[in-house]
Amino acid sequence: MAQIVQIPNAASTAKIRNPLAVLGLGLITLGIYHIFWWYFINREMADYGRANGVDLGDNPVMSVLAITLGVIIIIPPFVSLWRTLRRVERAQNHALGSNNIAVILLFILIFIPLVNLVVFPIMQSNLNQVWETAQLGHGAEASGSDTVA
Repeated sequence: MAQIVQIPNAASTAKIRNPLAVLGLGLITLGIYHIFWWYFINREMADYGRANGVDLGDNPVMSVLAITLGVIIIIPPFVSLWRTLRRVERAQNHALGSNNIAVILLFILIFIPLVNLVVFPIMQSNLNQVWETAQLGHGAEASGSDTVA
């Protein structure tokens, strides 16, 4: 079961999801779960970004449209993937002070059959680090780096 976490400085929440559940539910539902998951992670990051002054996107619906209907034009799903990976990276930089996501590597892995199955769980794992840090209140913004001597 996903753990619900309050997004710092926001009235909304985020979920700490099991990365393997993201993979499993996506496979079981033939990708339908991933469409909803894509909306929710983009909404959570947008809420976090708005509340903390970080550019993490602002319209999760457009991200979902890009990965669904955008397939017709071919390019939009890849743009949405790239931008969402970059948002995860920026969220980690803000919350943790650093990141451990390899945006370019994950973007390339999406093109390799079967290996691409690891991309969404890795994204969720990295987001979980952001939400766990936010839950503890130990983000980079709360680490005391702004204290005046």
